[in-house]
Amino acid sequence: MKNKIDWFQKGMTLPPKSEIMTEIINLKAILNLPKGTEHFISDIHGEYDAFQHVLRNASGSIKEKIRYTFNHCLNQMEQNEFAFLVYYPEEIIKEQEEHKSPEELKQWYYQTIERLIELMLFVSRKYTRSKVRKALPKGFEYVTEELLYRQKNDEDKSDYYDELIHEIIRLGRANDMMIGLCYSIQRLVVDHLHIVGDIFDRGPAPDKIIDALIDHHSVDIQWGNHDITWIGAASGSDICIMNVLRISARYNNLEIIEDTYGINLRPLLTFAEKTYQDNPAFRPKVAKGAKLSPEESLQITQMHQAVAIMQFKLESQLIKRRPEFNMDHRLLLQQIDWDTQQIHLKGNTYPLEHTCFQTIDPANPDQLTKEEQSVINHLLKVFLKSEKLQRHIRFIMEKGEIYTLYNNNLLIHGCIPMTETGDFKSLTIKEKQLKGKALLDMFEKALRLSYTHPHTHNDLAKDLVWYLWTGESSSLFGKNEMTTFERYFIQDKTTHKEEKNPYFTLRNQEDVCRKILHEFGLKSQDGHIINGHTPVKEINGENPIKAGGKMIVIDGGFSKPYHSTTGIAGYTLVYNSYGMQLVAHQPFYTKKDAICKRTDIISTKRLVDRVLHRKKVKDTNTGKHLQAEIDFLESLLTHREDFDFLEHS
Repeated sequence: MKNKIDWFQKGMTLPPKSEIMTEIINLKAILNLPKGTEHFISDIHGEYDAFQHVLRNASGSIKEKIRYTFNHCLNQMEQNEFAFLVYYPEEIIKEQEEHKSPEELKQWYYQTIERLIELMLFVSRKYTRSKVRKALPKGFEYVTEELLYRQKNDEDKSDYYDELIHEIIRLGRANDMMIGLCYSIQRLVVDHLHIVGDIFDRGPAPDKIIDALIDHHSVDIQWGNHDITWIGAASGSDICIMNVLRISARYNNLEIIEDTYGINLRPLLTFAEKTYQDNPAFRPKVAKGAKLSPEESLQITQMHQAVAIMQFKLESQLIKRRPEFNMDHRLLLQQIDWDTQQIHLKGNTYPLEHTCFQTIDPANPDQLTKEEQSVINHLLKVFLKSEKLQRHIRFIMEKGEIYTLYNNNLLIHGCIPMTETGDFKSLTIKEKQLKGKALLDMFEKALRLSYTHPHTHNDLAKDLVWYLWTGESSSLFGKNEMTTFERYFIQDKTTHKEEKNPYFTLRNQEDVCRKILHEFGLKSQDGHIINGHTPVKEINGENPIKAGGKMIVIDGGFSKPYHSTTGIAGYTLVYNSYGMQLVAHQPFYTKKDAICKRTDIISTKRLVDRVLHRKKVKDTNTGKHLQAEIDFLESLLTHREDFDFLEHS
């Protein structure tokens, strides 16, 4: 009865009985449509062109639809050519215009529009006409709908349909219509997109990826460890700002900070040039083919040292004020013998190399200088004032979660922290021991609290954002410690080792995966854990499908440095009404190369899980929401007299 009272309290008039009944009929029918296709992509790391290609080809789904539709009339080469038109319509149409005569072009326009309509009819057949109508190309809704639902053998209207297409060509609108149809097909092939973490990192264009996601019709995001530091930076965390700048400097990516997000780094550069010199350990890693002048390289090297030292100081301060994080072993500045330039770690002594400790006071090593604090204050202000950064992070917060439960699957970027015995690893915060789902829920609450209070500093919520980046019980880090300091200053690589959480071994066991699914309230018999974060080393025989199919690892492999160790570019996942398919990719080089050579990046598809009965909308999260709406509408009919009484009172 509460819902009914709420209805009237909001001043809404009860719809006529006939309208309610019609809506119930429609909703019940929708429940019996085939489940929409989900597309899972992970670990994009700023590689916009490769991401766009996978998005445009829907991990091979579009090419499959083309094969089903045109296998009787198009050979393999022609199907591939048509697929690239659907992926990159503007570029392919331009090619055709440059190489065809006007008469040939007219014929190509007509034939191509016919084929695009036929493909659209195939990819839209599991949706309602209402949903398809919303996806039709703007300005061509009427024409497209007429062509889409025509009767092929209708002789009475055949001239009418022909004239529709010919008139579009005569008016010079064929290009616009074809481009619109291609993007409509891309939209209809994938009903919902999941981004399982790490939009940001070393790649050159995370901003373009976010812009593309903002325009996407249906998407959710599971935050990755690199996303967290950018969220923290936009939320006013000084440590996260230092970390974002350090990684950007390390990979010659400061253009994202300055040019893309309009963040002024001049005070940082002025301070760095005055304080630091060249240092081989801090020189930027330059991508193949990129050029950097000696002057630019030196400036980045100097800024890199400045932000790294400030980060180490801030980390030391945080560890001291958060004893509950159990990270005293990472108070490394306190372990340095400043006279001998050696450090004492885990019972051993190591010489320090490539040091840049000019601003460190040995008596108080984690104290910031006045100049450093001034630089940090400036950076806090400009990060918070960057309109574009704030808009992007706001979108990531609105669409994102630490984990997502979707259609009985658990989507998570990093891990569920565990002990070697298979128990959930705990972290005690405010005298409350948290583990499993409760721990992850606490992390998300802290992140959202930090984001909504950007001017609060050194509070628990902001410190927990940094803990998510580097803490032993973090679900996004997944290691015992982060050895950033050691990698810069200690040559002995045994000190660089970071041990993975036992989760990454235990996730191979089916009973462990079932235990995790149960912890999150999911049915283990047909549920899966879909995991990003760790590249799968297929070159060494590692299988991305683990634990009898309960665990699927889909690190997208977009980050180019990993290709030599994995043997492939990575994986994405497609889940339609017939089951799940894992798609392995070959490396993507450039958009220009792909279009010129018509080289797709799909390698192979592996069946993860074929359902015994085709999944329908009623088997999904959407189905649950629709059923709740049906139940409410049916209650309106059942208690119609109650409403009539309330409405006239």
